[in-house]
Amino acid sequence: MPTWTLVYQGFKPEEERLREALCVLGNGYFCTRAAAEWVDADENTHYPGTYVAGGYNRLITEISGRPVENEDLVNMPNWLCLTFRILENGAGEAEWFDLAKVEILSYRQELDVREGLLTRTLKVRDGKGRETSLNSRRLVSMAKPHHAAIEMTLTAHNWSGRIQVRSALDGRVVNYGVARYRELNSKHLVPQDSGFEEDGRIYLQVETSQSGLKVAEAARTRFYDESGALIDTSYETVVEPGYVAQIHTLDLGEENPVSVEKSVTLFTSRDRATSHPLSEAIEAIGRNGSFDDLLHDHKVAWKQLWRRCDVVLDQKRERVQMILRVHIFHLLQTASRNSIDLDVGIPARGWHGEAYRGHIFWDELFIFPFLNNNLPELTHSLLRYRHRRLDEARAGAAEAGYRGAMFPWQSGANGREETQSMHLNPKSGRWLPDLSRNQRHVNIAISYNVWKYWQATGNDGFMSVFGAELLFEICRFWASIAHFNPDRKRYEIHGVMGPDEYHEEFPGRDEVGLRNNAYTNVMVAWSMDAALKALDSLLPYRREELRETLDLDDEEISLWADMSRRMYVPFHDEAIVSQFEGYGELKEFDWEGYAEKYGNIARLDRILEAEGDSANNYKLSKQADVLMLFYLFSEDEVIRIFEQLGYEVDPEGIRRNIEYYAARTSHGSTLSNLVMSAVTSRYDRESSWTAFCKALESDISDVQGGTTAEGIHLGAMAGTVDLVQRVYTGLEIRDGILFFNPRLPPQLGSIEFAVRFHGMWLDVRVTGTDLSISPRAEQRTEPVKIGVVDKVFFLKPGYKRAFKLDQPLE
Repeated sequence: MPTWTLVYQGFKPEEERLREALCVLGNGYFCTRAAAEWVDADENTHYPGTYVAGGYNRLITEISGRPVENEDLVNMPNWLCLTFRILENGAGEAEWFDLAKVEILSYRQELDVREGLLTRTLKVRDGKGRETSLNSRRLVSMAKPHHAAIEMTLTAHNWSGRIQVRSALDGRVVNYGVARYRELNSKHLVPQDSGFEEDGRIYLQVETSQSGLKVAEAARTRFYDESGALIDTSYETVVEPGYVAQIHTLDLGEENPVSVEKSVTLFTSRDRATSHPLSEAIEAIGRNGSFDDLLHDHKVAWKQLWRRCDVVLDQKRERVQMILRVHIFHLLQTASRNSIDLDVGIPARGWHGEAYRGHIFWDELFIFPFLNNNLPELTHSLLRYRHRRLDEARAGAAEAGYRGAMFPWQSGANGREETQSMHLNPKSGRWLPDLSRNQRHVNIAISYNVWKYWQATGNDGFMSVFGAELLFEICRFWASIAHFNPDRKRYEIHGVMGPDEYHEEFPGRDEVGLRNNAYTNVMVAWSMDAALKALDSLLPYRREELRETLDLDDEEISLWADMSRRMYVPFHDEAIVSQFEGYGELKEFDWEGYAEKYGNIARLDRILEAEGDSANNYKLSKQADVLMLFYLFSEDEVIRIFEQLGYEVDPEGIRRNIEYYAARTSHGSTLSNLVMSAVTSRYDRESSWTAFCKALESDISDVQGGTTAEGIHLGAMAGTVDLVQRVYTGLEIRDGILFFNPRLPPQLGSIEFAVRFHGMWLDVRVTGTDLSISPRAEQRTEPVKIGVVDKVFFLKPGYKRAFKLDQPLE
């Protein structure tokens, strides 16, 4: 199954943390890194970590003489702990298994994404010549969100004797997964209870120190011989604050394998339909079946997910296919039906590690398109996370002197601004002011996500109850932060940062932020237009209710309409959209010289700061900024938006802008190459494919040199799938019509996937010359409209339509 498995041969300590992140298992409720069962966290090699969706806590650290508060995604108690040792002469002390102290004869680790199963197979020889095999299987149940299990099989090859197996739950862990955070306070868990039941179940409960989240785990360990018969073992139990373990003693015969099954349950005090997390965990583990019982239900759940979500390429592209499926797998482990009732967002790094502290950024913009097309119920839930934090966004706007809702750049537990005030440059070792909270375009992303979800689903109830209020309050914010320039007769926005992130302020100007970031201003105009259309779509009674509730009068609505037509967009060099006002005045950067000096120059901000210089001084970008406009909208829609603003932009001008900024982007973000691939897909398919492959390899090859080990980049992963499903097929929703305008890169022979549009499932197959769309026969009887290139057709359930793309459509 080469396209369904991520395989690692041999043990390489320097790659271990990367493998732990890429082989995470999760189910939308919690995720666990792929550290081996027998290891503890250390400085550089291993980091077992378990993270509960939305499991945050705040701690204060004194930096440069002042207290700094940070909210973190908490590393929860380690449930993996399972190891063994060979007793010398049947008794006495012996060392627990340590891979560094044996000769490794073979080692293989495999992640099966089709079944959500992690396996590790190894054979070792110890200092006394004893050869032992260890085979383990692990799952975090997609079918039963509170359950996980390990099956470990031990085989003695040229020896027999007595062994001990230790199975534990360890709540003494700290947050230690990101090196640059290690100077900060990291002890989030307070032990509450640990112990055991007479039937052998062990349990542990901890509580986060500030947020008061109670987390309980319970475990049961059983032993089986080769025939599957239960083995009775003697054991002792060790109970300490924050820790509980069982040490089992048994005989291991030569070539007579023994299997150890460790089942675990995890509950928190936020869970619904529960009484108390500890009692729930203990009871649930007592009802648990065997590893194979859990595995059966787990496989069924994954089978159903893949039926909805798989994207199938022609057989020539095995590695591309495998990586795409790994990306879909991690997306579904972060957000699944198990997370719908949790009131959580979708973090930029998944629930896979401690990077970005588990916070929610604008990366939703790259993730939601796939969910809209395949699992829109999840998008609905994730947008509710934003709506529930609307009052906090209103408070943030009011505190800053604005109206409406100002959502934070980094959001966590309650939706307040969690962006740190200081950040560490690892190249210079200096702590510097962090101004990234000025990326107010996160508000635009929320408006865009609300609109696109509505377009994909036709869920008028959502728009009426939740979506419209989000759109209106965000528009109100933009109207209050903008000002009218009578000389230009246009609206302007100052004091913000664009998606680029390298430019925080204009050199030589004593003001925070930038003036008239083009992406922000254009998207504000689009947001105003979208809000007005949403207002018009509401039933009259609901429109009146919202106007009363929000005190929204005709004057304010007229202002939004005016701003949708008169936002200022700066240009330079004739047709080049300026990234921000004054961008054309900055110095050109010596790309060749710095590449020769430093090699990897993706993070030019850190390089220049370490030199005493600043990225603010140059025409350069970390990632796409202006080009985001051409990523989010089709060429026709971009032209329409600029025309409404009174600016003339044509296809050739769009191409010039793409080439201009492509030459000035360092791709210091994993999101950058996928945007570059998308925007070049229509006029340079070779370049698009090259950028796509770079984006595809971002995490699996750890192109940033260590960041993936801290947590995968979920936006980039979802974005690569979206590239194939949406960009290469020209999939776009306009005016209630699902359009296709395929233009596959020559490297792809075919693409097959399912998409859900206005409640109807469509099976789509695209080649270089053919498009077929097959509605699944369901109860729904209303046809949907689809567009192919520039013609519109009706589709009824059960009736397939096929089109020749190289011939006139009929």
